[in-house]
Parts: sequence; structure tokens; C-alpha cells
Amino acid sequence: MACVMEIQSILSSFSKARASSVILRAKAAVALPVAGHRVLFRPYSHFAGRRVLTIGDKRAIGFQSIGIPSMRCYSAITPELKTTLDKVVSSHKVILFMKGTKDFPQCGFSNTVVQILKSLNVPFETVNILENEALRQGLKDYSNWPTFPQLYIDGEFYGGCDITVDAYKSGQLQEALEKAMCS
Repeated sequence: MACVMEIQSILSSFSKARASSVILRAKAAVALPVAGHRVLFRPYSHFAGRRVLTIGDKRAIGFQSIGIPSMRCYSAITPELKTTLDKVVSSHKVILFMKGTKDFPQCGFSNTVVQILKSLNVPFETVNILENEALRQGLKDYSNWPTFPQLYIDGEFYGGCDITVDAYKSGQLQEALEKAMCS
């Protein structure tokens, strides 16, 4: 309900004529009537933890977008999944949640991180997020990171592909891995 109240507060600043169609990109497809407007929650993929509220008339060519970084309308992670993830992440020094396996990556970004870890001769485990949609969606909330792969080192979320590549190039990844292996 807090989410609906936040949306109502935002929508109240727009006239009904201007906001006859409102789209909030979120993690689940749900239509709600809010403050006299039609609000549609849609799956999103690349908003880095942000929700984007797009407001405009159905006949309008352009839409106005407003970033809403604090809005949490839906959580894909259940308490049971969080407990399981806590156990899995803490039981491995290095674990990579990825598309595919370390022997058969099914995504270029996942393959990049696997190749980096292999080149450093670091023992690591992988979890194929393509095998379990609930896990895939829940991990996005667990790490507060919307994309895969997701690398965890010593029980902490380290980053995705770009962060891992940058850290590898700077030597920070090697330092983090050495520290984890010694702890």
C-alpha cells in the first residue's frame, strides 16, 4: 500500500488529461487504478534499481519520464529464498550467479567473468540462474543489482561484469580474491 500512496502522491501533480495513460516499469505486470489514472506495472531489465514512471496521453507521441529511485513496489525475494541465498553465498569464498555454467556459459558477460576467474586460477562455484526463474528474480532484489552475472566474494556482492572487468584491470579484483582466500 505504501507504493500505491507514493504513486498517488506523484500522480496528483499531473492533470488527468495529461496522464490518461501511466506506465510504471517494475518487476511484475499488474494493472492498478490509482488516483483516477490507469497504472500498469511492467517488467523492466536495465534501470539499475530504479523505477521509471512514464506519464503521457495515449495519443501523445512523446512521454515524460520521472525517475523514482526509492520506490519498492514488488519484491521477488521471499524470506525462504533470502535464507537460502544467505547460506549459499556465505558457504563459498567465490560464487558466480550466471547464465549457464562455468563450462558452458550462455551469455557473453557471464563468459567474460568466468574467463577472468579461470585466468586467476581461483576456485569458484557457479549457479545457473536460467534453471530457476524465482531465483533469478529474487537475486535481483537480494543484491539490489538488476543484471547477471553477479559475483560474490567472501559472502559479499562484488559486482557484475563491468565492475569485475574494471577491478581485474586495476588489480583490485586480485586483491579482493587474495584477501578472501586468506580469511
